[in-house]
Amino acid sequence: MSLSAPLPAAQSPADRRTFVRTVLDLGDVLLHPWGRGTAEPRAVVDGLIAAASDPLIALWNPLATADRSAALAWLESRDEGWDRGAGASFAALTATGDALLGSVTLRWVDRADGLAMIGYWTLPDARGRGVATRATSAVTNWAFRTADARRIEIAHAVGNEASCRVAHRCGYLPEGTLRASHRFGDGAYHDEHLHARLAVDPEPTGPAEALTSVTPSNTADNPRIRDGA
Repeated sequence: MSLSAPLPAAQSPADRRTFVRTVLDLGDVLLHPWGRGTAEPRAVVDGLIAAASDPLIALWNPLATADRSAALAWLESRDEGWDRGAGASFAALTATGDALLGSVTLRWVDRADGLAMIGYWTLPDARGRGVATRATSAVTNWAFRTADARRIEIAHAVGNEASCRVAHRCGYLPEGTLRASHRFGDGAYHDEHLHARLAVDPEPTGPAEALTSVTPSNTADNPRIRDGA
C-alpha cells in the first residue's frame, strides 16, 4: 500500500497580499523603498525635512519629519510597514539617487479583501513634471501584479485639485464625495473626493477628461488613511 503525500495547506489571501521591497526603475526616476536604507545620502533626508515645511505638503500631507531625529524615526516606521508586508512606501529619487522628488505610499485597508489605498506628494521642484502621475501609476500596477491587490483607492481633499488630476491620469475613477472625512494640516475637516481603480480595469490610454466633467457628485461618509503620517 502506498501513502500519498499530504496536500499543502491552502494559502490564505492575506498571505499572498504582501508588499515586498522592490526598486522600481522609471528611467530618470527611481522609486526606492523608504526606510533606514534611504538615510544616505544625506541629501535625501534633507529633502524629507524640507518636505515637512512645504506649505502644500504641510496642508494636504503633513509629515512628522521636521528635523533629522524625527525624519529618522519616520523612516523606521516605513521599515516596519515593509517588514510586515502591510505598507509599501517609496521615495521618488532622481536616477542618480541623490535628490528627493517626492513619495508614494500604499497601505492595506483590508488585506484579506485585497483593498488598499495609495497617497503621494512631491517637492516643489518636481511639480508639473509628471512625477506624481508616473510614480503613482507604477506603484499601482506593481501592487496589482505582485501583491494580488483587488481594489486601490485614492481620497484627497476637494480643494486639492493637483491630486485630483493625478488620480484621473492614473485611471482612478471618481466614485463620490466623503463629507468632512479627514482632518488636514490646517486642523479643519475637509470633504474629500474618493477615486478607485480595480485590478480588472483597463490601463488609461489617453489624457484625463476635464475635471469639470468628472467631479464626483454623490456623497458618503468613510474615513480613510493618508500618506504622510
